[in-house]
Amino acid sequence: MGDQAVAKVKELDLALSRYVRPDTFPLGIRMLEPGEALPEGVKVPSKNYGEQWIVCQSIGVARRYGWAVAVGKDDVICPLSAIAFGFRKPNEAYRKGFAALGMYCENEDAASNLEASTWRFEPGRYAYVCIAPLSRATFTPHVVAVYGNSAQVMRLVNAALYKRGGRIESTTGGRLDCAEIVIQTMTAREPKVILPCNGDRVFGMAQDTEMVFAFPWEKVDEILGGLEGTQKGGVRYPVPVAMRGTVTMPKHYQELLKMLDQEEKSVA
Repeated sequence: MGDQAVAKVKELDLALSRYVRPDTFPLGIRMLEPGEALPEGVKVPSKNYGEQWIVCQSIGVARRYGWAVAVGKDDVICPLSAIAFGFRKPNEAYRKGFAALGMYCENEDAASNLEASTWRFEPGRYAYVCIAPLSRATFTPHVVAVYGNSAQVMRLVNAALYKRGGRIESTTGGRLDCAEIVIQTMTAREPKVILPCNGDRVFGMAQDTEMVFAFPWEKVDEILGGLEGTQKGGVRYPVPVAMRGTVTMPKHYQELLKMLDQEEKSVA
């Protein structure tokens, strides 16, 4: 990663800390092509820890532990994400919705339709998905992902629309949020809002109060400018609540205050 990219990643990390204040580390995510060297400091669970981590779990480790990790075919034991990220080829059982039938869908038609709508890379296109906190990233991300509550995600949506207006359009299947975070965002080349899926909640420890905002790296200047511009315009996090104005006190409090006023006047 060149000096300019390093500076931009650092600038983004600082801006997110200042304007959004997420509880966990904002992440840089890069897809590594076959033969592409692992970035400096990145660990592969199957090689370095003797463990196999799925993608949502790896995202959770990166954003909570602050570790830089990369997972590929030898790591990802979730067949659905392995197929989505192109680490394995889909078979006929997958296409017919074998994994979704009875769990997410009531019949084979619905299950096959659910799998057909999943975001996927072509098999073999990439060898690893590399994930690291922006503060530790030694690579230029393809995608930046920030977990936050609905107000923090709203803050990022406002920032993304500051220069161009319009709307953020996202799709969700309620599962495989790893594919929606990475593959949807890279494919559409637009910011996205994502609901954490069951797997992310079970294995990645995503909380019920969390959502995800993801955007392609090519939009980083728009996001930075939008964060600053909306801050100046009065869009803040934490959201300032309406606390000004004279409040109404209980009746006895009001009477006691009158007594105090009268006593002070009599002394004066």
